Amino acid sequence: MDVVSDAISAVRVGSPSSDRLRVSGRWAQLLPPYEGAGFHVVLGGTCRLLRDGDDGNGDGESVVLGPGDVALLPHGAGHALTSTGDGGEVELLCGKYRLDRSRTHPLMAELPQVVHLPHRVGEQAELRAAVDLLARELEEQRPGGCLALPSLLDLLLVYMVRAWMGRAHTGAWPAVLNDPVTTAALRALHSEPAAPWTAERLAAEAGVSRATLARRFTALVGRSPMAYLTWWRLTLVAARLRASDAPLATVARETGYGSPYALSHAFTREFGITPGRYRNRATAAS
Repeated sequence: MDVVSDAISAVRVGSPSSDRLRVSGRWAQLLPPYEGAGFHVVLGGTCRLLRDGDDGNGDGESVVLGPGDVALLPHGAGHALTSTGDGGEVELLCGKYRLDRSRTHPLMAELPQVVHLPHRVGEQAELRAAVDLLARELEEQRPGGCLALPSLLDLLLVYMVRAWMGRAHTGAWPAVLNDPVTTAALRALHSEPAAPWTAERLAAEAGVSRATLARRFTALVGRSPMAYLTWWRLTLVAARLRASDAPLATVARETGYGSPYALSHAFTREFGITPGRYRNRATAAS
């Protein structure tokens, strides 16, 4: 696995949803805050997106969305969609992703409240292809659509996050994933989280000295390689507990803990609750 895929998988729960809308004239649609992420794709026409608290005078996150534009609201911020005044028809593809924010990866946490990806000819070909496929599936409702739609929506989220990373001029994680040493270490940890990693072994995997890896990794990621590994292992444990009824011994083995006791001790110290109670709460909330 790679960091972007894991960062998304760690918080995604349930199935995404989407709909295709057509509106015209003077209109406004208020969308309250949501425990997940939302997106809008303008298939035709022009509209305006205003985040909660915007006054419509160009302050804050007010943005005009034109044909082909994509807007991702990764933190579920409340917002409104409105006409722009010309009264023309607007066609939108809108959707939501259910996310568990109790263990958000810092890459996802760093995304801005609104990610605006304007359509530019020749750019983001993968994102455009996914949008076209989604629109066609929603319009034609062909056989197999119940499987195709969720898969395409998951693909769209990956492409939106990837597009943001390619355009971001600030932020830690675009810099993290552009650093070959840190990226090599992260790739190793995410590929084999249960492996018996040591600082020396990880440095050898990244092709640098232990001191060099510690300095570069900590400066970019904000925690040492071994601290990040512990955090990531416990994030995986939480995801396993939410998604399956596997015995704790199995979860421990899959995430690099030598015994259920060692896992339970680390998990309780981090979350303030035992793995069993965490799983019960997650099951009751689903």
